[in-house]
Amino acid sequence: MVLLCSPGWVSSCLQGFSSCLLPDSPVEAAPQPHPSLLRHNALGRIAQLSRFPSSVTGDSYLSSGFCMSHIQPSALLATRGAIRASRVLHQQLLSNILRVPMSFFDTTPTGRIVNRFAKDIFTVDETIPMSFRSWLTCFLGIISTLLMICLATPYFALIIIPLSIFYFFLLVSGSGTFEVWLAVRLEFVGNLVVFSAALLAVITRDNLGSGIVGLSISSALNITQTLNWLVRMTSELETNIVAVERVHEYTEVENEVRPDLGASVGVVGRTGAGKSSLTNCLFRILEAAGGKIVIDGVDISTIGLHDLRQSLTIIPQDPVLFSGTLRMNLDPFDQHSDEEIWKALELAHLKTYVLDLPERLSHQVSEAGENLSVGQRQLLCLARALLRKSKILILDEATAAVDLETDHLIQTTIRSEFTNCTVLTIAHRLHTIMDCNRCVSVHAGRIVEYDSPERLLQQQGLFSTMAKDAGIVSAQATVL
Repeated sequence: MVLLCSPGWVSSCLQGFSSCLLPDSPVEAAPQPHPSLLRHNALGRIAQLSRFPSSVTGDSYLSSGFCMSHIQPSALLATRGAIRASRVLHQQLLSNILRVPMSFFDTTPTGRIVNRFAKDIFTVDETIPMSFRSWLTCFLGIISTLLMICLATPYFALIIIPLSIFYFFLLVSGSGTFEVWLAVRLEFVGNLVVFSAALLAVITRDNLGSGIVGLSISSALNITQTLNWLVRMTSELETNIVAVERVHEYTEVENEVRPDLGASVGVVGRTGAGKSSLTNCLFRILEAAGGKIVIDGVDISTIGLHDLRQSLTIIPQDPVLFSGTLRMNLDPFDQHSDEEIWKALELAHLKTYVLDLPERLSHQVSEAGENLSVGQRQLLCLARALLRKSKILILDEATAAVDLETDHLIQTTIRSEFTNCTVLTIAHRLHTIMDCNRCVSVHAGRIVEYDSPERLLQQQGLFSTMAKDAGIVSAQATVL
């Protein structure tokens, strides 16, 4: 916008300067207009097109020769930018406020929230663009005035630098002082500009025409008022810009954390209670004699076994490996790249071990994985589950046969990498399910308890009895 407005003010300056060069005597009628008049009119049109609408009077509108000259590119760009900025801020504010937790509304007055959408957005919509346009008009007006004086008396350019330094020094040192005292200082700067322009005009009077001298002095006389108005617009813009800061503050209020799409459910029970039978029913290894199992609103008995089992992943108590390469055991259908397999091995804490193997992913696994330890076999099953990325993961006492260190590695990976999955853990060690969202207590093939571990510990039931037998007195005593 500054680039579009600058040519207008420069053209206005040059137009005033060119008016001083017009011939003093009337130009006789001729087939072609005088070149000075053509140059003067052209600069006037450029200045008119580049300024804001407030700077265009009715006379200039009528003298432009075409009605569309009243639509300046700078005004269009400024309006479009203001609307876009306000729209973006309002959208961010509304989107964030709709997602903040209820505690925010309990601690924040309703009037303050409404004020952000009403007065502050109104300030961003109308007040700030008008203040900025006025500030820019004053700033470019001062620049064009100084440029006009420099065109008349080029030596004035040497005085601009010390005057500018002195002006900004007055602004900085005058902050917090009385407005009258600041106005006196600005009057002093304006008088220095008038005095310098008049002095240089007298010194170089032999090389200057009367018209140029008059233009230079008359332009300098207007700079005092413009300097005062620039300070006022700067103060007003600084005051109004606080509305943007307040709106931005509300766009960064912490949102309500959306709960994970999945949930972790622990299944506990004595030996023979029916925990593993539940797993067999989910995979339809055992068909239900009555009732139905529904997952995401779909009765699993109505879909094919391939579709059902492809959507489920299990890490069994006894890891299942086949005779073949490591890669074949991890990706038997060759659906993943080597990078994905290495990433899964890294998350399963097996990458270092496989890198040390001579053949790496081509390492031969013997029947049932006998050339691997029980912990390594279980971690390979974990890496296989990471590759499948199923939304439902079933852990059928997956850590029952491994040492405590491997158990800890498996539990850590499951907590970090399966946060968006529904994890169904059939527990052998009760501490592995104490951080689950819900726990299910099974007895004789029936669900006898279902609640969070904290509440089940407080009740006198099967879960609390098993927890006391395991030496667990609270849900906090679950970390190895």
